Amino acid sequence: MNKPSDNPADPFKKALAEATKVMADDGDLSVTYSVDPPGLTGDSVRLPQVTRRMTREEVLLARGTADALALKHKFHDDATHARYAPAGQMARDIYEAMETARCEAMGAREMPGTASNIDHKLDAEAFRKGFENITAAADAPLADAAGYLVRHLATGRDLPAGPSNVMNLWRDFIEGQAGHTLEDLDATLSDQKAFSKFTRQVIEDLGYGDQLGEDPDQEDESQDEAEPEADPEDQDDQDQQSEDQSDEAEANPEQSQEEQQDQTEAQITMDDLADDEMSDEAEMPEGDAPLEPPPPAPASDADPNYQVYHSDFDEEIRAEDLAEPAELERLRAYLDQQLEPLKGAVSRLANKLQRRLQAQQNRSWLFDLEEGILDAGRLARVVANPTTPLSFKQEKDTEFRDTVVTLLLDNSGSMRGRPISIAAICADVLARTLERCQVKVEILGFTTRAWKGGQAREKWLAEGRPQQPGRLNDLRHIIYKQADAPMRRTRPNLGLMMKEGLLKENIDGEALEWAHRRITARPEARKILMVISDGAPVDDSTLSVNPANYLEKHLRDVIAMVEKRKQVELLAIGIGHDVTRYYDRAVTITDVEQLAGAMTEQLAALFDSDPRARARLMGIKKAI
Repeated sequence: MNKPSDNPADPFKKALAEATKVMADDGDLSVTYSVDPPGLTGDSVRLPQVTRRMTREEVLLARGTADALALKHKFHDDATHARYAPAGQMARDIYEAMETARCEAMGAREMPGTASNIDHKLDAEAFRKGFENITAAADAPLADAAGYLVRHLATGRDLPAGPSNVMNLWRDFIEGQAGHTLEDLDATLSDQKAFSKFTRQVIEDLGYGDQLGEDPDQEDESQDEAEPEADPEDQDDQDQQSEDQSDEAEANPEQSQEEQQDQTEAQITMDDLADDEMSDEAEMPEGDAPLEPPPPAPASDADPNYQVYHSDFDEEIRAEDLAEPAELERLRAYLDQQLEPLKGAVSRLANKLQRRLQAQQNRSWLFDLEEGILDAGRLARVVANPTTPLSFKQEKDTEFRDTVVTLLLDNSGSMRGRPISIAAICADVLARTLERCQVKVEILGFTTRAWKGGQAREKWLAEGRPQQPGRLNDLRHIIYKQADAPMRRTRPNLGLMMKEGLLKENIDGEALEWAHRRITARPEARKILMVISDGAPVDDSTLSVNPANYLEKHLRDVIAMVEKRKQVELLAIGIGHDVTRYYDRAVTITDVEQLAGAMTEQLAALFDSDPRARARLMGIKKAI
């Protein structure tokens, strides 16, 4: 007999798995629960974990996610989807969001009970991304807004607060540009092929037609209209003409040879002219040759082929220059208030790190020396007997080298909400902790100045859209705290991460290279660079006109350069996304609440004197 489970969540999880299979109309569907991000892969569905507590939020999120993925499995065809998928990143995001909305709207029409469940899922996702607090359309993702609008128009249901806010910020623009096309929504909703064409038209109406790529239907038509088979009579005429030419050549062999000789002589004459021109250029005196400017320096030390279309609009700026002091104080107070429950746990972890570091910094002294620092503890002997010579002491050398740590924080829009708040407070507490251990800390952030390209993209458009322009957005690299600045003076700067409109897109490769240049210029003997990010580099304007892996390849090249030079110890923490595919020393956390512990353990592992313990904590299987 099977022993009954003592987990009260198991009956619910089993029932939900069976309901998911029925809704997906696939009895062989595999349903699992995991702390990893939910998703659908082939015949496998991964749902959010439901703990023993079975809180209302966990149950509603699991049900909504299960319904959404089951409906996508039922109504979605991967081959059709891939056939009409656009090439550019922004167009592809809109395409994906609208297709997801189509599947969920189809389910709401056939099974109305799924609509409220999916609303809970949408609300949870929007809360995690901070959608409810966005006040400007430029800070809201257009792709998500398009998906929300399709869902709203197809079902007639009101959306939760966060999705509704994002949709309303973009609604006038979308309906103004694509309102005529959206009238065909009901007619195409049940046919994925027709809906894919409909979506491509909406994308074109919104101004992203240059990212669609080739129309697959036109490609098929061009193949069907290929050259027809030659008519037998035409073939006979061609054969007859060839035979006549052959007979003519045989009848006049001398004339044929003369024509060939004339052609050969003409070719020789042209070659001679070309050689003469080259020889004239070669004989030109050096003094008369025009001076060529030196080639420009490559945009990246890691990859000479990495291009930047225009760097004049890039920005390296201190946090205090992006907001007034009063605003920084207000944002810092908001950050402290928001994360008050978490500060105790972070402080305990920081104290644990401090104890481990100070254990390696215990001072030892040599006493009764003739020179060094005056030993005040033994002055009593001199007072008692003035003839006693003064006693000096010297500190023994320790293996703990002077160290600097750089924290490089991803300031992209996907970090909005709780992830960026926890990243900011952890950076604050760890910086103060490391300072107490005489370890200097620099805190940097990276984002872009605009969504979907800024002045660089405008310049590219004005110059006729040259092919393969390279990076096509304006960088914003933020210095929250310099290594030599005390934390008490720069503490308000971290509140800037709460500023609306700051978080945009992320170009990780150039940010990592920038942080690496800064830290290598430091005089400390040991240098540690920690990157905190939540995914791959993404910039819509760059990826829409360059290869899809353009930014990702550059990030890999920069990481390879940093690790090859070995001047800096590099490690990374991924929030919700696997960054171990980029960094050798990396961990991935699925909940931002784990960030403080991950940062503490990573830094503690680097300072650990035991190589086996260091390897175990860093996730390395074998200590070298």
